[in-house]
Amino acid sequence: MVGSLACPLQGQELHLMTPYSAVDSNPLSLYVMHPFWNAVVKIFPTWLAPNLITFSGFLLLVFNFFLMAYFDPDFYASAPDHQHVPNGVWIVVGLLNFMAYTLDGVDGKQARRTNSSTPLGELFDHGLDSWACVYFVVTVYSTFGRGSTGVSVFVLYLLLWVVLFSFILSHWEKYNTGILFLPWGYDVSQVTISIVYIVTAFVGVEAWYAPFLFNFLYRDLFTAMIIVCALTVTLPMSLYNFYKAYKNNTLKHHSAYEILLPLVSPVLLFLLCTTWIFLSPTDILEVQPRLFYFMVGTAFANISCQLIVCQMSSTRCQPLNWMLLPIAAVLLLVVSGLAPGSETLLLYLLTAFLTLAHIHYGVVVVSQLSRHFNIRPFSLRKPTPD
Repeated sequence: MVGSLACPLQGQELHLMTPYSAVDSNPLSLYVMHPFWNAVVKIFPTWLAPNLITFSGFLLLVFNFFLMAYFDPDFYASAPDHQHVPNGVWIVVGLLNFMAYTLDGVDGKQARRTNSSTPLGELFDHGLDSWACVYFVVTVYSTFGRGSTGVSVFVLYLLLWVVLFSFILSHWEKYNTGILFLPWGYDVSQVTISIVYIVTAFVGVEAWYAPFLFNFLYRDLFTAMIIVCALTVTLPMSLYNFYKAYKNNTLKHHSAYEILLPLVSPVLLFLLCTTWIFLSPTDILEVQPRLFYFMVGTAFANISCQLIVCQMSSTRCQPLNWMLLPIAAVLLLVVSGLAPGSETLLLYLLTAFLTLAHIHYGVVVVSQLSRHFNIRPFSLRKPTPD
């Protein structure tokens, strides 16, 4: 583990923090979104802290997640013969999703505009992005939902993992190359999702029942887009960037073990959670899909944050994240039959524990970095000496 629960960052990690280095080559981002963000950032006052912009965007995604959980708790609201989500809610969710995406795009520009770029901003931005993955993936699921016209909860679970691995792949790149190559799929997905929400408000969820082309349904298009984007864009570009660093002899790690080390914990998390799904005595994913997704996304976010700290400080990634232990313990209790009839309760307790632990980790890390760099996380004014 990196550090401890009380003091997650070690002294070496604090002192070795490096400047932010990222490459964004996405045409949509370069020629459409960046000019838009350059105009938007001028609206913000120069006293506004970039981290406050980042956090506000993240909270919009959290709000969308819980708003949709209220109107579509079990993902059946978009199915035929069920009460659908009100059209006005889709408009709100679409606008807030685009606002969150915009705030995520302008926070770095605000930092450079106010000369306040710090490693804390990088960790804050990408750390919240890692947790945001589960919020926006699960929220967009309500567009199609489950049932005869939707996507099964297990297929959505696999699609969630495609998104999670796509996210961590870019940070695996930086861990090995020293440069963060921003994934192309993110910008395309956020614009597309926002448009889909707004369109749904006007045409209704029934419009997604009809075939898109021949017998190819919109739900199939949704699934195919995520998988094809990961396999034909995200993964090849990551491997190509890694290969370029290898050819240029600029890799930061050289043994296969060290290179693949950041992927150990995510893979183990996937194996543990998938094993739980298949061995669940109460078919837990069918019974509590939203809670199970959230548990997976929260544990993944903690793994990602610790990797981001390692890549920022050029320190060695630890092979095992401690959150794997309580997940494994609950899995053992469920599979062994030592806690019969308590699987849902155990999932609730596990999710609450992981969520509180992850929030605690974030608060302590932000406090440590703020003290180290003598800054305030949500203000551009310097702390006053004690």
